[in-house]
Amino acid sequence: MRLQREATLTEVRTVADATQQVLLRPVPRRLGPLKIESLYLTATPHARVGGDFYAVADTRFGIRLILGDVRGKGLPALAVAGAILGSFREAAYESTDLARLAERLEATLLRDDAASLAQGDPAELFATAVLAEIPRQGNTATLLSCGHPPPLLDRQGAIAFLPTEDPAPPLNLGGLLTTTCRPSRFDFRPGDQLLFYTDGVSETRDATGAFFPLLAWAQDQMTAPARPPLNCLHRALLKHSGNNLNDDIAAIAVLKTS
Repeated sequence: MRLQREATLTEVRTVADATQQVLLRPVPRRLGPLKIESLYLTATPHARVGGDFYAVADTRFGIRLILGDVRGKGLPALAVAGAILGSFREAAYESTDLARLAERLEATLLRDDAASLAQGDPAELFATAVLAEIPRQGNTATLLSCGHPPPLLDRQGAIAFLPTEDPAPPLNLGGLLTTTCRPSRFDFRPGDQLLFYTDGVSETRDATGAFFPLLAWAQDQMTAPARPPLNCLHRALLKHSGNNLNDDIAAIAVLKTS
């Protein structure tokens, strides 16, 4: 019986690994002028994937990136994340700008079949996300936040949250808008580094309930190029939480080298 249980567990883990490869495909470590590092941790014990998601697409419009967080946890959140990623991997190559790309993702969640993934009130189905477009040539990048925490920008050791001029609501709540949101443009020069993250990072708490000091951590760690920043982030989150991470966590660090 013990051997049977072990064989079943091995089979389940193999299926979970295959699911992760399909839904959350590995991000290339190098893409054009960008060096990319990714981090993914799930709150569910022994799970490989959860409700946080990210993807990168090398398109004719530039290198496009999405990182986001589905409301809730478990299999319903995983199904919604899969629907968004599938839509992104198609629409990223066709949408002429990030506003239209966000509209395509919104349409995916408005369909009845996607709403049923919530396993409850469809009005409770939504996901925050941040979309970015970085050109292979030139220093002007584009950002659109759909209710998501702002990324961090490191420029020569000066680190700050990157503001968004006209943020959109979370995906599936676009009906609240009366006008189309406009993506923000910002300088992204060689040597600059971006950190995208989900609220599982910024809202990690310690034993006293204090949030993880993300900005202070970034000022200390992101300015040290010899250290992989997300490896350091993982260790810092574990230390801050007392090895008790209770939310899905996703992060992507993007360094422009040329």
